[in-house]
Order: sequence, then C-alpha cells, then structure tokens
Amino acid sequence: MGVKKALGALALAGLVGMMASAGAEAQQTQSRLYDITKNKKLRVCQYPLYYSISFRNPKTGEIEGIDADLAKELAKELDAKLEIVESSFGSFIADLQAGKCEIGMFGVGATLKRAQAVEFSRPYLLTNIYAVTRKDSKVKKWEDIDQKGIKAAVSLGSYIEPFMKNYVKNAEIVSVAPPNTREAELVAGRVDVIITDFPTAIKVTDEFDWATYILPKEKLAITPYSYVVPQGDQIWLNYVNLFVDTIKLDGRLMKYAKKHKLDPIVAP
Repeated sequence: MGVKKALGALALAGLVGMMASAGAEAQQTQSRLYDITKNKKLRVCQYPLYYSISFRNPKTGEIEGIDADLAKELAKELDAKLEIVESSFGSFIADLQAGKCEIGMFGVGATLKRAQAVEFSRPYLLTNIYAVTRKDSKVKKWEDIDQKGIKAAVSLGSYIEPFMKNYVKNAEIVSVAPPNTREAELVAGRVDVIITDFPTAIKVTDEFDWATYILPKEKLAITPYSYVVPQGDQIWLNYVNLFVDTIKLDGRLMKYAKKHKLDPIVAP
C-alpha cells in the first residue's frame, strides 16, 4: 500500500473511531481542539529535565528531545503557535486539571492510577527500568541495589517511584524533586545509583564517561509512554490519537526516535 493510500485509510479509520464515540460527543459542544484552532495557540506541558525526551540545553536554553520535536509537529498540524509550559511528574496532573496546558508531551508513563485523573493517548514508546551508576560504584549488578546502606534515587512523581518503593526490601529509595535531579545526586555522591528508563540511561551513559547502566535479568515495570490530556474531552483525545497514528505511519515518529537514539523503544 502506498503512503497516500495508507494515510487515506488511516484517516478513514480515525473517522470511524470518531463516529463510534459519537454518542459521547453528542453531548459535547466545546473542545480544546476548537479553542486551539481558533486562538492559534497550543500550550504543551513539558518537564525540561528529561534527557532525550524534553531536556533544556544549558548552552542554548532550548528544550531538546523527541517530544520537543513532536510538540512542534503537533503545533504545525494545528497551525498553532507552540507555547511550552514547564511542568513535572509531580505536578502535570494538577497543571492539566487547572487548564495551564492542553496536553502533556514528555514521556508520561500510562498507568492505571494516573488514568483515574487524566486521559492517555495511544502509546508511542514502550520501556522498562534501568539502573545508572558510576563505573567505580560498589553497585556492579542489579542484585547489588537492594542491599542495606544503598541509596537509590528516583524522580518524585514518576511511575518508577511507587514501583521501586514496593520492589526493594533493604535499600533506601530517595525521591528527588525538581529543580534537583537524580543525576546531580549521583555525581555528588549522595546516592549510589539512580533508577530510570531507557531514554535517560542511554543519554547519561553517552554524555558522561563516568556513568554505566545496569539491566535487571528480567524486564521490570514495562510501561507505555503516551501523551496525556484532561478528562472529558473526547474530541481532543481523538485528534491526539490520530496524530500518534499518523506519525507512526508517515515515519516522523521513527525519524525523531532515531535522532535521539530511542528507536529501540518505539511502540508498535
């Protein structure tokens, strides 16, 4: 099937999906989609400390990463000016509910608990957890982490935080809140290891020669990454889902994933 035919089929599928939810939408007379296209402005919540996803380059001040690029693509599709609203894993739900942004685009793990408060798009990345430590660390393998005296840093509000607090029995889990970072805590020697995902593990070990990453023997906390929108706006969610489907089909998702070395975790 050619690209044009495939895109046409995708558009038809999206239309069918929208028609399927027509019952719910019949009661909906307003949508963020209408506001965005009318006001020509798209507000995107991003966490500017997320390597390879949405990380502010200290030299340029620009946010870089796969979601920095894809937020620009979404704004372009909407013919809207992109406005970045700084957020975090601990505050994005409140930011969405307060109307500070129309969408969160920064590798948000789609979890059942979060889905009680927000809506998730179809996934675009799929990852599990890794450990990053110093090459001279006493932590040499995954089994070394859950030992007395070991401090493992996680990001406050991340899906990794509750998983690790339930997973470990002996190590101390240190939750790090912005503007502090897990990486800075590791460099300063205040923690022995940081628990993170594929994007951060790859970026940190690429950027710093003192860093190395460790994989558990089995994949733990496999989690889809999705875009996140407020509840109750099916029209806007349908559009975001169609955007995800479209960038998978036309190659933009893989293009930016390869640019930031994330192609191994692109969701099917």
